[in-house]
Amino acid sequence: MADQYQYNINEEKIVKDSHTKEIDLINRDPKQINEDVVKVEFEDVIAEPDGTHSLDGVWKLSYTTFTVSKYWCYRILSAVFGIPVALLWGFLFACISFCHIWAVVPCIKSCLIESQCISRIYSLCIQTFFDPFFEALGKIFSKVSVVMRKEV
Repeated sequence: MADQYQYNINEEKIVKDSHTKEIDLINRDPKQINEDVVKVEFEDVIAEPDGTHSLDGVWKLSYTTFTVSKYWCYRILSAVFGIPVALLWGFLFACISFCHIWAVVPCIKSCLIESQCISRIYSLCIQTFFDPFFEALGKIFSKVSVVMRKEV
């Protein structure tokens, strides 16, 4: 990622690294990549139809237990595994980027360059050998006429 430059009052260039940008602690999913995936509420998982209701206290306690346990379990798991998993994903995407930059794109460019060379040779062969041949055939068969007659 390109560095961004800022200038202070004395016109000195200050390099601002793009890796140290401010992150939004309020909106942590600005691109809504997890909009439909992990938005699971109590009502999405547990529901009692009419005619089969538990006691009100049990229902309220179940709601509180589900909500609090989901909240704290996620927080504990993210505290314990968040940094190692982020390190793993960072490493994986760095490897993918490395392979793409240093292997995939150069390979594609090389194939495009080679195919242009082969295309020119192929085009030259067609123009040299086949164009005159088919032009001659066209002239030969241009004099042929087909007439259909119906005899009774």
